[in-house]
Amino acid sequence: MERDGDTHRLTLALAITAIYFFAELLGGILTNSLALLSDAGHMFSDIAALALSIFAFQMARRPATIKKSYGYHRLEILAALINGLALWLIVGVIFNEAYRRFLDPPEVQSLGMLVVATLGLGVNVVAGFILYGSDHASLNMRGAFLHVLGDALGSVGAVGAGLVMLATGWYLADPLVSVLIGLLILYTSWGLVKESVDILMQSVPEGIDVAEVQSAMERVSGVVKIHDLHVWSVTSGVFTLSAHAVIRPDGDPHGILDRIEEELKRRFRIEHTTIQLEFEDREQKEFRDF
Repeated sequence: MERDGDTHRLTLALAITAIYFFAELLGGILTNSLALLSDAGHMFSDIAALALSIFAFQMARRPATIKKSYGYHRLEILAALINGLALWLIVGVIFNEAYRRFLDPPEVQSLGMLVVATLGLGVNVVAGFILYGSDHASLNMRGAFLHVLGDALGSVGAVGAGLVMLATGWYLADPLVSVLIGLLILYTSWGLVKESVDILMQSVPEGIDVAEVQSAMERVSGVVKIHDLHVWSVTSGVFTLSAHAVIRPDGDPHGILDRIEEELKRRFRIEHTTIQLEFEDREQKEFRDF
């Protein structure tokens, strides 16, 4: 049901953003404002990002298959990564156009730009509030929210540039604000890209200490030693663990396994585990490349 709510929020935000995109694009062309065109370009990426996020959520519902034994949950992470990289691409386009305008700043229709940017800010605020109540543990939803947040920052910058140019006629404010918008987008999207790559690389999830996990497992009654321990995320908030547990020969294997799994769920929220029980330490005989 939580995914249903997120999909509904994404769909609503997508509809609002798509309607206003065309108005802002036309406004940017008519007023000759790079800040507005940059914001419209970012809004177009919002449309693509929101549509991609909806698609990823729909695909993630599909059941696992023989060949895709973990299902399609990783599509959410791929969508988040694509969204983050798309933001960086947009920033590159903004910086390139801003450089040209720094060398030869064109005249901008400041009043029209101000009106369009103010309306755009209102649209972004509404879309942002819609997405703010979503599951922030989901990288996919965070990626969509960051797109809208970046667009809102763009609208704020465009409003500011419009006010400066209307009051002073200083048209360098337009490319200057565009560069500041680009830098803010880079800053807000860095964590999204980094965390997406970490999950795809099967890194240890943020907030989990492998040494602490091993220590907790070895303190379970009947466990002698834990080795070949790996912890990773399948998708946002879904942790997986595999390990080899050397246990006492006189211990109850099923009881020990139950206690280990209970401890992992209670302390670390790790619910999907694959634990090989051993009566003797086989660490030196096993694959050791990772």
